[in-house]
Amino acid sequence: MQPEEPPTGAQPPTPPPAPAPVPPPYPKPPQPQHVHFSRAIQPVPEVVPPELQRLHEASLKRYPGLNLSNSEYVISAVRRHPIGVLRIWFFAFVIIAAFAVLIAATWASQSAQGLPTGSEGPVSVIAAAILGVIAVLVMGGAFVATYVYNANRFFLTNESVVQEIQSSLFSKHEQTVSLSNIEDASFKTAGIFATWLNYGTIRLSTEGDETTYVFKYVYRPKEEVAILNNAIEAFKNGRPIALPNQDQPS
Repeated sequence: MQPEEPPTGAQPPTPPPAPAPVPPPYPKPPQPQHVHFSRAIQPVPEVVPPELQRLHEASLKRYPGLNLSNSEYVISAVRRHPIGVLRIWFFAFVIIAAFAVLIAATWASQSAQGLPTGSEGPVSVIAAAILGVIAVLVMGGAFVATYVYNANRFFLTNESVVQEIQSSLFSKHEQTVSLSNIEDASFKTAGIFATWLNYGTIRLSTEGDETTYVFKYVYRPKEEVAILNNAIEAFKNGRPIALPNQDQPS
């Protein structure tokens, strides 16, 4: 038998719909997109405005030990109060005076016992030698402490804060933090002498790692923190930073 032909003009049967795609059990992570940039073989030199170049060269001349970028200059070199040096030498003289009193008491005891008290007496010679050695050691320690005290320095530039930390005669390191990473700058003045002589401590806290930078015995801490906060705000907002002294860095 011949199969029956569909009538003329009839539509072919509709195929069954395709099954819906089954989603994967876990979402597929986004695929990274690679972007390629061309880089010049010879880097293009940075164009520094003449005014920034002048300030940069003046800062390098005044502070040759600082590592400054091409357009970086010093806004303020924070000074330490001389009260710290006075304290060092005060304690040095107190120590020498204490040993001198002890030797004088020994000399008086020797005299009361009828022993020779002149410069040729054995006790007097030994006591004078001990006092001389102690005085030399104490004075030498005071000179070293004064050097270490003055070698701790704090600089504010138009890009960062640089702190040079001298912990001993042969131990020194440097900390640098960008102005964009500083979250808070504050100062503290505690005590009658600190208030009267206008010195205190500056504290800087950074974002992220919560590091705190401390610089003690700062002269005029309120004014220095105000300069620092103005520089941080101007740097983060892209505004030019005004110098406290327009002629040269402080």
